Amino acid sequence: MSNEKVVIVTGAGSGLGEAIANEFGDAGYAVAVVDINEANARRVREELVSRDIQAIAERCDVSDEVSVGEAVERTIAELGRVDAVVNCAAIDYVVSVDDMTVAQWDQVLGVNLRGPMLFAKAVWPGMSAQGGGHIVNVASTAATRAWGNAAAYHASKWGLVGFSRGLGVEGREHGIKVTTIIPGGMRTHWFDRFPEQGIPMPDMTNLQDPRNVAQVILFAVQMPAGSTLQEVIVTPMAETSWP
Repeated sequence: MSNEKVVIVTGAGSGLGEAIANEFGDAGYAVAVVDINEANARRVREELVSRDIQAIAERCDVSDEVSVGEAVERTIAELGRVDAVVNCAAIDYVVSVDDMTVAQWDQVLGVNLRGPMLFAKAVWPGMSAQGGGHIVNVASTAATRAWGNAAAYHASKWGLVGFSRGLGVEGREHGIKVTTIIPGGMRTHWFDRFPEQGIPMPDMTNLQDPRNVAQVILFAVQMPAGSTLQEVIVTPMAETSWP
């Protein structure tokens, strides 16, 4: 068990989540690498440990209350506490509402919106008891504008912004900070499925390195006690759909 600060990162087995796990690990945090893909979670954990960073790997379905509760309990049992949670796990189906199944809709809302609520609820008692903590919810510019074939994704990310604002108000009396990160396009595996679905790939040179966003998240969590970053939009310089 360690006295260093502890962060839980969901969706940490790849992409932005992996970048976040690495940034926090390099900053001295013990990291709970949480992902539904256990092999990916273990790979990231092994890479962190190889750099003398304390880390554990947890397979977790963030939309399942029992799975989330068990992941938080194991993190506390093995690492001692939870100082921060970064809710990064997300899913999307690039289809119209007409073509989307109800099951797909439920899955997107379950992972992207229910998941952050479940983790917030699971860590809340411990954070309150220790005098504070930080919850970071990763939204998207899909929470500020709209395009076709993404209605469920838009609904989940707009909802996440609203949830974060309400949660932040509730956290003040307990010393719990809540930050919403709103990133634009990133060079991650997110777009890997596009070719098989007949969707044009974006110009990857116009997207940002996920490490840039991860650094903003770490900065937000390391803000002095008297201040908090409520929301921050981080876009690539070349993102043409943003002013």
